[in-house]
Amino acid sequence: MKEYFDVLRKSPLFIGVADEHIMKMLSCLGAVKETFDKKYTIIAEGNRAKFIGILLSGSAQIEQVDYYGNRTIVGRVEPSQLFSEEFACAEVEAVPVSVIANEPCEVLLLDCNHILHTCHNNCPFHQQMIFNLMKNMAVKNIVYHQKIDITSKRSTREKLMAYLMFCAKESGSDSFEIPYDRQELADFLEVDRSGLSAEISKLRKEGVLLSTKKHFELL
Repeated sequence: MKEYFDVLRKSPLFIGVADEHIMKMLSCLGAVKETFDKKYTIIAEGNRAKFIGILLSGSAQIEQVDYYGNRTIVGRVEPSQLFSEEFACAEVEAVPVSVIANEPCEVLLLDCNHILHTCHNNCPFHQQMIFNLMKNMAVKNIVYHQKIDITSKRSTREKLMAYLMFCAKESGSDSFEIPYDRQELADFLEVDRSGLSAEISKLRKEGVLLSTKKHFELL
């Protein structure tokens, strides 16, 4: 596990925890490392939530599929980030989303009960970890509401521009790269792909933006 130390120390779960304690924590939490192939379903919608995941390598996508098979991309997971923590903490019997590997992934799985209930060793860093977990869920809740604000816009154009302006603000630049290809962007914005492509073309012609694959520049 030492080869993943640099990734783990960046994880929101271990903020404020001394380096020498991180490896001890993994043993205390009963951490298990798993490897998943590209397109593998790491967590399947409808299953019980028990584990909190930390992505060690690769990338993954949080998705939701409706009754008619329409996919909505809820979010993306990058190395050091957590996923499924809100469902595990709430002891949800049927998770409403799936976590899919975008590429070969390595994931550290932590038993949520080991995190929320302090062990008999009374580890001094356990309370810090619980605080970190709650803070991370609060931040994700804010991000979720930001997505609702974007997807609640009336038209494809308004949704796209709201998202691109959000990305520009996050990157601190008018020129930035998004994590999604065209189909994924359409699924994230909850719009039709052909309509999205048409709007991007219109905005190019109007001199509002430049775009090449995942790269955008607001003019």
